[in-house]
Amino acid sequence: MNRISKADNIKFIMKKYLIPVFIVLLLSCKSNKQEEHTDPDVYYTCSMDPQVVELKPGKCPICKMPLTPVKKSNGAGKDELQLSDQQVQLGNIRVDTIRSGMIGDKMILTATLNTDQLKTNSVSARVMGRIDRLYFKNAGDYVKRGDALFDLYSEELNNAKQEYRLALEKKRTLDNSIVDFEQLVRSARTKLQLWGMSEAQIKELEEAEKISVHTTFYSPVPGYITSLDALEGQYVMEGGTVLRVADLSTLWAEAQVYVSQLAQVEPQSIAEVEFPDFPGKSAKGRIEFINPEINPETRITLLRVSIPNAGNKLRPGMPAFLLLKGKQHHSLTLPTDAVIRDSKGATVWVQTGKNTFKNRIVEIGLEENGRMEIRSGLKPGDVVVVSGAYLLNSEYVFKKGTDPMAGHLH
Repeated sequence: MNRISKADNIKFIMKKYLIPVFIVLLLSCKSNKQEEHTDPDVYYTCSMDPQVVELKPGKCPICKMPLTPVKKSNGAGKDELQLSDQQVQLGNIRVDTIRSGMIGDKMILTATLNTDQLKTNSVSARVMGRIDRLYFKNAGDYVKRGDALFDLYSEELNNAKQEYRLALEKKRTLDNSIVDFEQLVRSARTKLQLWGMSEAQIKELEEAEKISVHTTFYSPVPGYITSLDALEGQYVMEGGTVLRVADLSTLWAEAQVYVSQLAQVEPQSIAEVEFPDFPGKSAKGRIEFINPEINPETRITLLRVSIPNAGNKLRPGMPAFLLLKGKQHHSLTLPTDAVIRDSKGATVWVQTGKNTFKNRIVEIGLEENGRMEIRSGLKPGDVVVVSGAYLLNSEYVFKKGTDPMAGHLH
């Protein structure tokens, strides 16, 4: 009876004291683990694969490296970006203090060579008809002045030819009558000229025994065919374009220039144009046109320089650089790579705290020797990201889901 009594006492003590204590300890551990995993100010990511985002520590499922804790707040505002030490190191994020320097001796603009529209000619059908033959069938073919371009079959033109021949015949046989056949001949001849027949073709028509049902049209200028707008067997209306011919002896070098840079550009000044596809080759031309209309969204306008094209070696579509001379002046400058430029404007990343950065819109000016003039948006002493700016842009979009410039523009 005593042994049974002792066993019952032990069971009674375990049920009353030890089991509740064990349950309390278990719940406490579980609570601590949940708190560790659900810290609202910390998330875990992989420095090698930043698309991996977890709410608790562990290893990256892609590269198996330990995840890096990143604080969401800790002083970073909603429009700021905060990185870990490891992210700064791997992203090669470097900063520098903006300073004043001399700039303005030379401005370089990226340009594209285009056809001189003043030397482009459209060859059109002056009368409705069917194109039965094209003598040139490829864009880019070179044609000389007077080369045959196409043969046209036209009922109206053929009738006009018959009228002219008939007027000539009546003038020869009935010249003494009261009818002024000379006037009829002049009228019929004028119609043929207006419909595109040359003096030589009209002379041939006068002497030919049989009238051809086709009329050949010739190139009025030399140049390269830039487009074929009609095909063999196709009907064209009066005034319809058959092909376009461009004289490439001169070209336009066209560049986009920011409004902030216009103060350094003088109309009619001489610009030097360099060509990356032809190292060492350059040409000089005059600034002939600056578009007076500014695009309100991009704050960009067009600048045009006309240059000679000796030997037709340069072709439309080639890249070029415009070098414009200017006066040197003191200004805040940054390395060109520190400035992010797109159709919306220009921005830089400014350091606001340890590993904390904020995007700021700036007004840029001249670009020279790898440095960019900053006219507004920064002040002396600002610490600016000079390496890794585009990586910060991508990281901001990834984490915030918005363009960092969206907060600046209206």
